Amino acid sequence: MSTARANATTDVPFEVAVVGAGVVGAAIARELARHRLRVLLLETGADVGAGTSKANTAILHTGFDAKPGTLEAGLVRRGHALLVRHAAEAGIPVERLGALLVAWDDEQRATLPAITERARRNGYTAIREVAAAELYAREPALAPGALAALEIPDESIVCPFTTPLAFATEAVVNGVTLMLEAPLQAVTRTPPAADAAGARDADAAGVYVLLTARGHFRARYVVNAAGLGADDVDRLFGHTRFTVTARRGELVVFDKLARPLLRHVLLPVPTARTKGVLVSPTVFGNLVLGPTADDVSDKDATDSTAGGIHGLLAQGRRLVPALADEEVTAVYVGLRAATEHADYQIRFHPEERYVCVGGIRSTGLSASMAIAEHVCDGLRDAGLRLEPRLDFRAVRMPNIGEAFGRPYERSELIAADPDYGRIVCHCERVTRREILDAAGAAIPARNLDALRRRTRATLGRCQGFYCTAAVTRLLASASGREIAELLGVPP
Repeated sequence: MSTARANATTDVPFEVAVVGAGVVGAAIARELARHRLRVLLLETGADVGAGTSKANTAILHTGFDAKPGTLEAGLVRRGHALLVRHAAEAGIPVERLGALLVAWDDEQRATLPAITERARRNGYTAIREVAAAELYAREPALAPGALAALEIPDESIVCPFTTPLAFATEAVVNGVTLMLEAPLQAVTRTPPAADAAGARDADAAGVYVLLTARGHFRARYVVNAAGLGADDVDRLFGHTRFTVTARRGELVVFDKLARPLLRHVLLPVPTARTKGVLVSPTVFGNLVLGPTADDVSDKDATDSTAGGIHGLLAQGRRLVPALADEEVTAVYVGLRAATEHADYQIRFHPEERYVCVGGIRSTGLSASMAIAEHVCDGLRDAGLRLEPRLDFRAVRMPNIGEAFGRPYERSELIAADPDYGRIVCHCERVTRREILDAAGAAIPARNLDALRRRTRATLGRCQGFYCTAAVTRLLASASGREIAELLGVPP
């Protein structure tokens, strides 16, 4: 893993510093790593993809329902194609199940032609209307009363954990310096060279000095991909053009025994404010229901609420009545970075060598790779020299998707290393070797939360009741960390 020493300052500036290692920031760092550049990736949290990115509905959207002509529409459409291709190469679990957008009354049904036309204006032509008879033949567990639906065959489910981790891993193994637990606290800029004509072109415009909790770092260009904190970072650079409001989305995860109830992603007719509550399979073999959409003032408000969960369960029973008899494995909460603007807030400042990537909201996972392309194009236009590197190292991530052959099922792996056959977390069938591999990875699991996102350990129906002690001891031994630190217990 490429790291920088705490409180270290180097005489040679990074060409680019990316602030935020969620799925968008990690994708940008990966795209920059494809070129001969010194790149810094700063992250406030203790792991990559540990904020908004880990707690979404895990849908890889086609962008069929985006507002035509917006930046979001174009980037989601492009991002879908890029991520489908890259997922196959990098081992990111993706399943193309298709979605059914269901109309339950005459008013909703009347909107279907407009949604279809919007999809076609966005370049998505595979959408088609499905009559009630076909809908129920394909989804027999659906509640009675649906009038019709739209089929979107290319909507997919994706692993929200592996995606940002894969991007960040490719960045790190190709030389990007990752600094975790390094919130950006202040920004200054060295003045331009007094004699610009005689100065190196790269430094003639001055260099940013970034103060973090882990020291000062210097960079010629800065990309703000700070998610919920993007407006705060934007203000450090002298801009006040948007405010991020945390939009809380609560979700319910049903046990794996509920998975046979659905064959597709079930989408609601969207409103002006939200895509609404969906029911979807996950790549882990569960069903997920949600999200809610409540604006909150606290950007750390990730606690679930009794009212939110009660409301979701009631909606779930109305959509798929059999869910009332299924067990709930877990609930979780994600905070989306909503702003007062309807579109992404991606702004380039060539004269400042600064890029703001804000207001990405719930489509960030789908659009991430296209956003990275877009940002790199803007940096090139701003004067950054992008020389492709011929020695870029691709990575293949460990599979944690249920449909792709888990390690415990693969006899050739077990024959080569019996630890792939020694299950430690029985609910999720996580083996000893997977935990050891996660502890020694390019971006290692530094605590139990990070381990969950890399292996699924303790995410099953018992929520770690039976295996947490064994998993924690194994991770502590493999990583050299104290058990209290892995559990997040304050010193």
